[in-house]
Amino acid sequence: AGHSPQVKAFVTQDIPLYHNLEMKHLPGADPELVLLGHRYEELQRVPLSDMTREEINQLVQELGFYRKETPDAPVPEEFQFAPAKPLPILLHPQVPTTDGKTPPKSDKEEHPDL
Repeated sequence: AGHSPQVKAFVTQDIPLYHNLEMKHLPGADPELVLLGHRYEELQRVPLSDMTREEINQLVQELGFYRKETPDAPVPEEFQFAPAKPLPILLHPQVPTTDGKTPPKSDKEEHPDL
């Protein structure tokens, strides 16, 4: 599968500018943008092959990734953990685990001053 020049340009030139955006490249596979949550769970995959470089950039910014002026530019405080806004999560809702974790106990003892 030949990668479109658009996608290639995005991967080589744009990805280094985005904070917390990583491209995992699978040899022979069509390029996909895989969005990971804070715990590195997979949120969604976006196939990039039919998108233009401009569309991909727009998408990534809509997802809340911060685009730096240069790869080494500092990232503003509020974007350190960007994507800055919650991403749509396409996984199944988390089922509460019943593995005997202790329920949160009232913390009156620990904070007598509250």
